[in-house]
Amino acid sequence: MAYPSRPALRALLGASALALSVIAGPVLAETVFTKPLVDFAGRVSAGGVDRAPVFKGGKAVIEGQNLIPGQTVTLMRGSKALNAEPITVDAEGGFSFALDIDAEAETGLQPIVVITENPASAEVVELKISPEVPVAGAEKFAVASEPVVRGLYQVKFSEAANAAFVTSAVGRPPVKEAKLVKINPETLKIEAEATPGAAPARPDGSDGGLFAVYGVDVDEANGNVWVTNTRQDTAAVYKQSDLSLVKQFEPGAVPHARDVVVDEANGRAYASATGTPEIKVFDTKTLEPLEPITIKSQIRGEEFSTMALDIDEPGGKLVTVSLSTPEAAVVDLASGEVKVIALPGAKAASGVAYDPQEGLIFVASQATDNLLIVKAETGEVLHDVAVGAGPLNVAFEPVGRLAYVANRGAGTITVVSPAGEIVANLDAGSLPNQLRADGKGNVWAVNKSRGENDEAGDRIWRITPATE
Repeated sequence: MAYPSRPALRALLGASALALSVIAGPVLAETVFTKPLVDFAGRVSAGGVDRAPVFKGGKAVIEGQNLIPGQTVTLMRGSKALNAEPITVDAEGGFSFALDIDAEAETGLQPIVVITENPASAEVVELKISPEVPVAGAEKFAVASEPVVRGLYQVKFSEAANAAFVTSAVGRPPVKEAKLVKINPETLKIEAEATPGAAPARPDGSDGGLFAVYGVDVDEANGNVWVTNTRQDTAAVYKQSDLSLVKQFEPGAVPHARDVVVDEANGRAYASATGTPEIKVFDTKTLEPLEPITIKSQIRGEEFSTMALDIDEPGGKLVTVSLSTPEAAVVDLASGEVKVIALPGAKAASGVAYDPQEGLIFVASQATDNLLIVKAETGEVLHDVAVGAGPLNVAFEPVGRLAYVANRGAGTITVVSPAGEIVANLDAGSLPNQLRADGKGNVWAVNKSRGENDEAGDRIWRITPATE
């Protein structure tokens, strides 16, 4: 067999390479592996039009911000593209895509893959399709409601003062409109109100606004009202009688303070520091901070984030729930022992209530639109109840033995039995925010408005089972 000379071999190889380049050139130019990004650029969100809930047969909108101008976007649910043609990101780095939800859609958190090209990246966003629970059962309750002031957050009834205390704050920092309000329990009219004092300047030197008030509880033993100042990461104490300030704790005392509950029997106040695993503790007589309670998540690599609080004073139990992990916790206040309970089926849990008679924990979760009823002793989830869009808080009323859930997105209060049955679903106007039982058969609730002229918002509600 004859072999070509070196010059001939070079010529042959050159011709072959040229032929391959001609053949392979177009194939390589059409590779699926185009230039990628190291990380997804920008942010994509999926939700309802004007932040409304998304229901079966309704509409949703998928929006992007801070993407790369000129990128193209394809939205995938499973193997199906939701947009017939790629969406081009505009010069400001944004896009908006309207999506019709079919009537057969399943409720829950639907994963949507956002795929970009030029350059390439991908991210998964969740579109929440909420259950629609019809309004029903209003005839089973006597409901009274009156407007209060703008920006209502929480309410707590005081038997000693024979009044309901309500907190309010309007807008984002610097908050310049906030009030602590005392309300007559019969007429639901304002008896007194106080404006919090000025807060110190913010870290950047700008106006600190007011020590706006958010969470609230009453200390009957000392005649005080405890509030949280979420924007300044702290808490304050006011007199029940005239709403005069007793003590303003320094900023930073309770990081992102949310709820506060008072244990009168042991002279303690507990405040949840959302975003941290801590519950801050204060002496209600000396008004001095004590050693905090720390809750360790049982999920590897995760951190418990305390949210709502409920207390069983006779039983010495403090109950909370985590926003960041699917967990609740029960604190034995005598021994300090902390029991963490897994909550399968919960995401972004924010509300919690406790029934000491049956040892039940009620958990309201914003992202999963449900109420879990859990046996505290075993951690067993007894019932998973779809209550409507955006359940934010829950209260257990021990006389009628019913749980009341404030569904912020749906605009309803769902009444649920310990057996997981929906007894009623009450119209609660705009954005129901928080509610508390008074131990006498009543539930007190407040909602927020959607704007200055929203007559269905910023109201207090008194809900009582109707007598036959």
